[in-house]
This record gives sequence, C-alpha cells and structure tokens, in this order.
Amino acid sequence: MDSEMFRVSTGNREVVWDITSQCEGFLQGVAAAPAAGLLHVFVPHATAGLAILETGAGSDEDLLAALADLLPTDDRWRHRHGSSGHGRSHVLPALVPPYATVPVIDGALALGTWQRICLVDLNVDNAERTVRVSLLIG
Repeated sequence: MDSEMFRVSTGNREVVWDITSQCEGFLQGVAAAPAAGLLHVFVPHATAGLAILETGAGSDEDLLAALADLLPTDDRWRHRHGSSGHGRSHVLPALVPPYATVPVIDGALALGTWQRICLVDLNVDNAERTVRVSLLIG
C-alpha cells in the first residue's frame, strides 16, 4: 500500500476546501500506477471531515449553511475550549466523516462529472490540517 500525507492551510474561517488535485497528484506520483484500486482519504483530526460534492456552483456554501443550521455557533456545547461554539466542530465528524474512499479505474479517480473530494473544516482555531491518502491496489 502506498500512502503519504499532505498539509492544507484552511485559515481562520469555515471552509469546504477542494483537495481533489492533491489526491490526483498522489496517484500520478505512485511509481507503479495501478489500473484499478481504491484511494482512501483520511483526516486525522477530531474537528474536520471529508465530503464528496460539487464545488463552485454554490453547493460548498450550501453545505456550510446547512452545517451552521445543524450545528449553531453558540454556547450550548459541553465541549467548551477554544472559540465560541467550538464544541460543534467536535460533533462535525459524526455528520461529515473524516474519511472517503474513491475507486481508481485506469489509473484515475472514478469520480462523477461534478464530484470533488473536499475537506470540511468548521474549526477556526486550527488553520493547518493534515490529510493522509492511501492507495489500495486491487
């Protein structure tokens, strides 16, 4: 299994950050690119997740708006360190999991026409994220 990590600087705002190109770059960098397999993407953080969705047409902003409705930024959260409402970031991975798996066919990601792999981060207290990509050849 080939595996590597890369970093993403999300800044101090809530983001849906497209990491598809980094995932494709990892596939291209694998010495013996497989004809078929699975790309597993994982964020080793308690306050971030991964989503596969369309970006650039409003869906990314819609996701952030929906998460704001589901997980308000207020003081209802028992987990209370960091900025106001930080506890909601710790609930996020239960709704937007910290992993995604995408088929690899003919050496390329088998995503749908508009699908992108995105890091979802509501935690404004942590501007740096790590992403692990692993290729399972099959």
